[in-house]
Amino acid sequence: MSYVLIGPDGRPHPSPVPGRLGGHRRGRLYGRLDCPSALRAIARGGYVRHRVFFADEATAVAAGYRPCAVCLPEEYASWKDAAPTPGEVAAMRDLLAGARTIAIGHGRDAASLAAVRAVLGFGKEVLAVVDWPETAASWLRPARRLTAQIPDAWVIAGEPAGWSGMVGRLWNDTPWNPARTFGFAAQATVDGVPPLAVAGMRGVTRGGGTWELGAGWLVER
Repeated sequence: MSYVLIGPDGRPHPSPVPGRLGGHRRGRLYGRLDCPSALRAIARGGYVRHRVFFADEATAVAAGYRPCAVCLPEEYASWKDAAPTPGEVAAMRDLLAGARTIAIGHGRDAASLAAVRAVLGFGKEVLAVVDWPETAASWLRPARRLTAQIPDAWVIAGEPAGWSGMVGRLWNDTPWNPARTFGFAAQATVDGVPPLAVAGMRGVTRGGGTWELGAGWLVER
């Protein structure tokens, strides 16, 4: 038997196994298969045509869906609290104005996932959405996935620990270019990263300003 699940690119894909989470395409939300709110809507008949399914939470998030407030209250609260500020989102949109294609790399924490959702709403052509752990023996695999295609811009959202591990791999083992890379507030640091590896990288602050990294220095504007 074949199933159809939504992938991280937001498109339907065949799957040999059923989805573990359900979702609503128009509402851009996901939740448990036994969600009482979803089941009531299905019983009324107005939900089924927009019903979608996901293999796991990471896929739903990467596809741009948010957690359901009814059946996933803790995840919803984290999503709401971690969402980037309006100024942060507006500043990132401005930085990416000239980019047609983007590749997104991110950590697995709530703040990073919320930032990814915001960027997916910009309407850019997304070549890749790649996540990474905070600790790993090697970040080579996600680094290569993130750079498998060369976008107009890379967008980064992640905690400093995981990002510092990724930077080394990106700099030494891939065609990544920091001057075409844009980060959120968490990336505004030169601590724990090779100075030359992030030189030219730019990003946004929580207040809606911007920053730029050089070889061992940070300037906020």
